[in-house]
Amino acid sequence: MGTTPVEGSRGQPSLRSDVDKESTSRRVDCPDWTTRGARIQTAPVTTTNGGEQTEAEAEAQHITEVRRRRAELLESINALENALAAPVPSGQIKWVQGVSDALLELSGDFHEHVELTEGPAGLYARVNRSSPRLSHLVDRLIQDHVTLTELISELLTVVGKAAGTFARGDSMLAALDEVRDLGTTLIGALVRHRQRGSDLMYEGYSVDIGGQD
Repeated sequence: MGTTPVEGSRGQPSLRSDVDKESTSRRVDCPDWTTRGARIQTAPVTTTNGGEQTEAEAEAQHITEVRRRRAELLESINALENALAAPVPSGQIKWVQGVSDALLELSGDFHEHVELTEGPAGLYARVNRSSPRLSHLVDRLIQDHVTLTELISELLTVVGKAAGTFARGDSMLAALDEVRDLGTTLIGALVRHRQRGSDLMYEGYSVDIGGQD
């Protein structure tokens, strides 16, 4: 009894059992953010359409994008947490499929988060230029990205092994416990990273983004 890769909820390849091809999508709303004002410059810059945009406007636009991606990442984290908390007795392979779908979506959103924050024009580069005193916070967040990427990759592997256990007809109980344990570790690490990201935004821009990074 094998497995067949299919498309996930955002176009990601997803692990799907030939026996049970049903999965449940869980979407969780996130709270609004409160902006307290950014300490930013107002020098004019040229936009792609030839008009002038102040640096303040450019910074505000970038922060808006950070918030949007932050909301998507939070949604994915909550979806994974819900998938891990779902009752296993309702169907073991269905449970694995739900975790796989949520994890693949989280993986994609986290990759976008890294690109947005670590890029040459990303959040961390902007903070380093405007507030060098915060470079130690930036370095810690970048190290978080390395650790979290490794955890996501490891959990993807463990989920795949759990599906393989089902395909062989072996007991899945030990494999499912391993998925839950590692998944819980990943969620805890993501929450701590988001807290540090909130601290950076407040220190660098006096912007309260409500823990949404």
